[in-house]
This record gives sequence, C-alpha cells and structure tokens, in this order.
Amino acid sequence: MLRIDSRSLRVRLLTRLGLVALVGVGVTWLLHGVLLGSLARDFLGDRLRQEAHYTIDRLQQSGGPSGQWLEPGELTANVFHHLYVLRIGDEVFASSPNWLTTLEPFLETSEPGVFEVHSQGRHLLVYRQALMLEGRPGVLLIGEDFAQVEAGLHALHWWVGGIAGLVLLLLILMNLLAVNRSLRPLARLRRQLAELQAGQRERLDLDAPSELDGLLTQLNHFLEEMQRRLQRSREGAANLSHTLQTPLAAVTQVLRGRRPIDDQRRQRMLERLETMQGQLASELRRARFAGPLGGQCSEVLPAAKTLCDLVQTLYPEKRFTLASALAEDTQVAVERQDLNEMLGIVLDNAGKWAGSQVTCRLSDEEGLLVEVSDDGPGVDEHALVLLGQRGRRLDESTPGHGLGLAILLQLVEQYHGNVTFSRAPEGGLKVRIHLPRLIGNAASA
Repeated sequence: MLRIDSRSLRVRLLTRLGLVALVGVGVTWLLHGVLLGSLARDFLGDRLRQEAHYTIDRLQQSGGPSGQWLEPGELTANVFHHLYVLRIGDEVFASSPNWLTTLEPFLETSEPGVFEVHSQGRHLLVYRQALMLEGRPGVLLIGEDFAQVEAGLHALHWWVGGIAGLVLLLLILMNLLAVNRSLRPLARLRRQLAELQAGQRERLDLDAPSELDGLLTQLNHFLEEMQRRLQRSREGAANLSHTLQTPLAAVTQVLRGRRPIDDQRRQRMLERLETMQGQLASELRRARFAGPLGGQCSEVLPAAKTLCDLVQTLYPEKRFTLASALAEDTQVAVERQDLNEMLGIVLDNAGKWAGSQVTCRLSDEEGLLVEVSDDGPGVDEHALVLLGQRGRRLDESTPGHGLGLAILLQLVEQYHGNVTFSRAPEGGLKVRIHLPRLIGNAASA
C-alpha cells in the first residue's frame, strides 16, 4: 500500500500548488460560465433593440399595423423574425396568441430595456420599446427564445471545462517537474552531509539557492567551530601531557626514593604541584568556553557591575570604578559565562598590578568596547607584544601562571573580536577588548 509522508517538503509543495491550481482553474471556469451568459444576454439584447427600432420605423412608414400586420407569416418573415407583442392605444397585436397572456402585463409600462420571462417551460429574452404612431402611444415587445442559446452556451461551457481539466493536469505535471528540480539542491545537500559524516569532506560546498545561504553559512560555521573545539581539546591534552609529565615524574621519583625530604625539596615539590594545579585550572577554564555558536546574548552592564564588586572583595585595598555609556539593557552576542571569563581575567589582572585604582569603561563603538586600565607599574613598550603569549610571565613577583591573558586572547578571537595592550594614562596597563554585534542602544554617558 502506497504511503504518503505528510512531513515531506515535496508532498507539501505539490499538495499546496495543486490546490492553488485547482482553485484557480475552478474559479476561472465558473467565471467563464457567468461571463459567457452575460455576454450572450448583452449581445442578444442589443440585437433585439436594433430590430425594435427597425420595426418601429417600418410601422411609422406604413402608417400603422394594417391587416397585413396581423398575418404571422408576413410579420415573422419580413419584419420581426422573433416573437412580438404590439399595443397601439387599446389595440394589441401578437405574433403568437399563446404568449399574449404572459407578456400583456409588461405592456403596462413603457420603460425601455431588456428582461427575461420564464413561462410554459420556455425562457424568453424580451426587449421593450415605447413608440408614437399617428399620435397614439404604444409599446412594442420583441422576444427571442433564449433556451436554445443557453443550451449552446451550456455545451460550450462544458467543453471549456474539459479543456480546463486538461490545463489543470498540465499544471500539476509542470508543478511536479518544477518542485523536483527546485529540490535538487536539498538532495545534493543531503549527499554532502552523508559524505561529511563518512569523513569524505570537511565542509559543505554547494551552489544552492539564496534561501539556503544562511543555512549553509551556519552549518559551515558550526563545522569550523567543532573543528576548533577539537583542535583546542587536542592542544589542551597535549599541553597537559607535556606540562604535567615531567613534574609528575619528578615528584614520583622523590616519593619513591629513600632520601629524606628536606624543606628545600619539599618547597620544589610544592611549586611543581602548584604549577600543575594552575595548568589544570587553565585547561578546565578553556573547556568551559561556549563560543559564538551558543547563540546566546548577555547583558553587559549587570555582568560588569557584578564582577567589579567580586574583584573588589579580592583586592579590598584597591578601588574599582565602572564608567558606562551603555543602556542598562544593552546586550552583546556573547555567552554569559564567556563574557564573565573575559571581564574577570582583565579585572583580576588589573587588580594584581594596580597601585590603588582600577577603571573599567564600557562604550559602543560598532560593537562593545571594554577598556580596563590601572595605575600600576605598567609594561615597557617593547614588552607589550609579549603579553598574551602562552606561559609568558613578565614579572615573577606576583603569583600566577602566565595563562590568563593567553586565555583571554583565545576566547575573544572565537567571537571575532580583538584585544590590544597599551600604556594607560595613569601609568599602568590598558587593555582594550572589542567585540562585535552589540544589541541595544547606547545611552549618553
């Protein structure tokens, strides 16, 4: 038994296009019947009007309906060619006495026009015209059997219906061809997805209609992001393996040895364990990155206020100031945890090195611009380019592992932003983070 998949796009398109074609052809056929009957009535009515004027001219030329006008053969053959009723004064003449009773009431008014009469199983189209004959008013009715015309129109209408049915069938076949041809890009997309799953290709490359551009772009972005995450996971595993293998071997060797562990060796073991702990914490932070494909947005100002308050508790002797030119509900296309990570890294770094003051400024410059500056010792101009290099620490006097700014650069890059380092007016370091796709209106500062 043939089963139709109601979820199929092809079935839905063919069904709806078929219904549209059916309604269009059906309405056209019905309008054809209405308009055909109306045109026939107008045509016959105009012909009856012309014959009425001709008949009135003949009557006026002959001086009135003499005896010869009472002969049906003469009247029908030479004058009217139709059914007629004529009233002159009190006299009434008719070509068919059988219709006199039916048509006589229409002689009471002299308003000209076409009307229809149904009687004795027949359908007449009648034209009425007033006249003056030798000073006497009169009314002339000329009628034609419309039933024969209607029969011809009915036959013609059904012939047209048959042709409309063929046209409908042709439209359905053309819709089938058009739909199948239009869905070819989807079939090619399905094949490419199968090749992608089989590992035969790394991205989608399809000459598709413009309506699929957004879908293909998002799929390729998703594939690239998955590739980046895989690469990041491999790099993290390699980094951990490289960083932890030697310290673990050294600690294991010390613990297995029989030599007593003095304070100096214990201190070295502790430093190595702290280094491993820092590496693990950094890689775990990287693993939490959502990236731009998370499809989430975050409110900037509440996040910045919360983090400033949090870092203030970590460095109570220093003052953190937040200056914003953004509206309260302004959002940025960054996942909330990722935004907190970015702001937390720069604020914590500024808190470590600041003398007494840290300033965080938020503004809208074709996206979100975050500027964090401090009044600490700063960084020499030639050393600014070294900031953000993995594991590079420019000063060993402050605890850390030299990974925070490297994580910041990697995280901001995922959102197609950029990070720049410069000297702050206060003398310390100034970090500028620019992120695109700011959502909301910037308010006046």
